[in-house]
Amino acid sequence: MPKNKGNLYGNTTTLINLILCGMNKELLEQTKQKLEEKKKQLERELSSFASKDPDVKGDWDTKYPRVPEGDLEDAAGEVEEYSTKLHIEFSLEQQLKEVNAALERVAQGKYGTCENCEKEIAQERLAASPEARLCLDCAGKQ
Repeated sequence: MPKNKGNLYGNTTTLINLILCGMNKELLEQTKQKLEEKKKQLERELSSFASKDPDVKGDWDTKYPRVPEGDLEDAAGEVEEYSTKLHIEFSLEQQLKEVNAALERVAQGKYGTCENCEKEIAQERLAASPEARLCLDCAGKQ
């Protein structure tokens, strides 16, 4: 699909842009729903051990455990669990950012287009990984 230049493509709706890219309305709606469900699931997982940082958009903070005084073995176990949760938090945050970015691309009419080469991303790839932002060729080069 040609890049948006001038008024020729600049005034088209999101749906028309997606149809031009080969993505039909029904498939787009299914994909959007899949992304919304994944977003909710990731947020549920994060909220089970972390809370949203009110100062930084998209950031979560793992809850630091209350360590009982005097019991060093319990304290060590709590700190080890906290450390493990930090790694999980980071991974879930990254996945959530990718899902949110895909939802933004849907809203902007850019979903399904490779961010690198601007070619259409194969629908099979998008079905397997709806948050994909690169085609297989460009993803393989990274």
